[in-house]
Amino acid sequence: EVQLVESGGGLVQPGGSLRLSCVASGLSFDSLAIGWFRQAPGKEREGIACIGFGEGDEFYAGSVKGRFTMSSDDARKTVYLQMNNLKPEDTAVYYCAADLDDTNIDIMEPRFFAHWGQGTQVTVSS
Repeated sequence: EVQLVESGGGLVQPGGSLRLSCVASGLSFDSLAIGWFRQAPGKEREGIACIGFGEGDEFYAGSVKGRFTMSSDDARKTVYLQMNNLKPEDTAVYYCAADLDDTNIDIMEPRFFAHWGQGTQVTVSS
């Protein structure tokens, strides 16, 4: 059974940092695609960062590029999203997603990811 579990969300002041974790079980990291998405109230779910373990490619949305960084610990089956210089507009529920096909990670659309975590709330506010 595939399971993705996110953690690390919380309340942080503008300019602060958080690190989200996504533990993936039931999946091999070979050729795996892992994506981070977020959904703010009243808005569509958007892709913000994706990594393809087949070629090692990484993609970031323009809104987070230079502030957010993905990393992974293959032994722990964990993918991290380091978020720095957080802004109020980063407030959303953040989701980790996975798919066995990493050929569309540059598109960063939810429809290309079959497995989803439950989400973790990130709130950026003073």
